[in-house]
Amino acid sequence: MIKVLLSAVGGVLLFGLTLIGIAYYRSPPSALDLIDRLWPSPATRVAASIPYLPGNRHSLDIWDGPGGTAPKPVLIFWYGGGWVKGSKEDYGFAARAYAAKGYLVVMPDYRLVPEVRFPVFVQDGAAAVKWVEANIAKYGGDPKRIAFSGHSAGAYTAIMLATDPRYLRAAGVDPKVVFGAVGLSGPYDFYPFTGRAIAAMQGVADYRQTQPLALVTRDAPPLMLVTGTEDTTVRPKNARNLARRMGQLGAPVLLKEYAGLNHEDIVMALSRPFRGKGDVLDASAAFLDRYSGRKSGTDR
Repeated sequence: MIKVLLSAVGGVLLFGLTLIGIAYYRSPPSALDLIDRLWPSPATRVAASIPYLPGNRHSLDIWDGPGGTAPKPVLIFWYGGGWVKGSKEDYGFAARAYAAKGYLVVMPDYRLVPEVRFPVFVQDGAAAVKWVEANIAKYGGDPKRIAFSGHSAGAYTAIMLATDPRYLRAAGVDPKVVFGAVGLSGPYDFYPFTGRAIAAMQGVADYRQTQPLALVTRDAPPLMLVTGTEDTTVRPKNARNLARRMGQLGAPVLLKEYAGLNHEDIVMALSRPFRGKGDVLDASAAFLDRYSGRKSGTDR
């Protein structure tokens, strides 16, 4: 009997590892999300694939967690993928993490290279913000308290929308509803273009219009810029240089560097099995709490 049980358990484990392996081959974040689901969480997806514009890759998911019945501050999170790949379905671990901290989390898809080039993915981000401002109250969110976050290329969208208010205004959004933004391993000072940025920024007449470093003013909302010292994909100078510039302008900024962590480690630290890598979630949630007007949330 014991042998039969052990054999059954072994079969289940093998099946689970196979699923994770397949998910990793398709998309490493998908595998990370699959593993994260094995840990209990108070957060759930309350709405899936809601269109925020007509057309391909123009939908969003909404995640909620503990926190009472009062309208919650909203966090819009854009995933990474070098502007060429990524899916909101693969980043549930990030949405669950912040929803468990008391935020109503919105995870949008957006169009990618080669279908589009700059600034279309940023404009898609602004359109998602417009939808949130107009509709999020129906889901328990506060349309006057919106924050942005993202990882890598997603952090670029988050910080671009925070530092260049023209995109939000063009979409019909008052930039004053944005109380803060958290960029995780994002590119903010990356000219001359290399790697995937060459294709993503193809045809840009003035490179300065692509660089948050060149666009930020003292009126920007508070920013938290997170980087790992071993990030060779988006080097730490991006966060350091933008933080330095904001300091020169007198704009509120927090630079958080994690010694020994690389590009992937930063976002992995949002998931339950890998939070030992660093306090990325707790630190960023505390930063958002400081400016959202709410008390620090708990991760039950």
